[in-house]
Amino acid sequence: MLFTRRRFIAISAATAGLPLLPIELGALPDANSTIRTWRGVALGADAMLQFNHPDPGEAERLIKRSLAEVQRLERIFSLYREDTAICQLNAAGCLDDPPQDLIRILSESEEISRATGGAFDITVQPLWTLYATHFSSHRTDKKGPAPQQISAAVAHVGHDAMEFDTRQVRFQRQGMAITLNGIGQGYITDRVAEILLASGMEQALVDMGETRALGGRPDGGAWLVGLEDPRSPGRVDGTVPLRDRAIATSGGYGTQFDAAGRFNHIFDPNSGSTSSLYLSVSVIAPSATMADALSTAFSLMPPEETKRVIEQYRIEAHFVLPNGTKVIHSA
Repeated sequence: MLFTRRRFIAISAATAGLPLLPIELGALPDANSTIRTWRGVALGADAMLQFNHPDPGEAERLIKRSLAEVQRLERIFSLYREDTAICQLNAAGCLDDPPQDLIRILSESEEISRATGGAFDITVQPLWTLYATHFSSHRTDKKGPAPQQISAAVAHVGHDAMEFDTRQVRFQRQGMAITLNGIGQGYITDRVAEILLASGMEQALVDMGETRALGGRPDGGAWLVGLEDPRSPGRVDGTVPLRDRAIATSGGYGTQFDAAGRFNHIFDPNSGSTSSLYLSVSVIAPSATMADALSTAFSLMPPEETKRVIEQYRIEAHFVLPNGTKVIHSA
């Protein structure tokens, strides 16, 4: 499998006095600046916090609190640790006394699933397992898994076959499993933003895999967020202003199972195939959770179907078509 960062948001330092160089925890850009910047890794991806705070000690404490929150949620959501709530649920098919954050993210996932006609579905983990296993084999068929294998995996997919309340999460079908890869980074970004808001922070940029802006820049302008060119990963191809909004980008090029790029990590829960309608989709929404989930769903939806959802949530979506053409739809 060919892995790159699944999502990429480049933050553009467009004005003087807003340094975006790597700065260690507690270090400041200069003695007189009140801009605090932390860069590191969270959830396996590049991460950044930037905010305006006059007290270096309090700024460092806020950064530590934010990173502790990321680690706490990762212990609930990660698929790579056997002791997480999600891994326990996937292994047993049920989970008693689920963490409050799990119930909250499941509720938000279900809302987006219904709004998108099932295009967004966190129960696609059996498809991931199928494709990952298939392309990890030395004797793999480059055409992908056999149709009967895909059909068998799809039979274990369906957000409507998962029940949950504050007492228990349970699957109604054997072999089901969930993944939060299409919403988890946005959710964690929002929780970090909540910590900053509760501390009185009014100007901040949070990037924990998806990006959310609190207010604007200290100079009065909007934060500028660069969008990656999906045909040339790593190159910024235009910017969008962000103020009290969040943005997320999904694209099949982020994680591909084969060298030809025919199969990727964005799975159609109905057919079992992978996304091919667009090179990438970026969504600007009130929360990073919503932007994350909708960018994933829109990757599988024809333009005419996305318009209804765009109007419903009053959001904006940027599509890059297979020929490189850019299309923007907004409410």
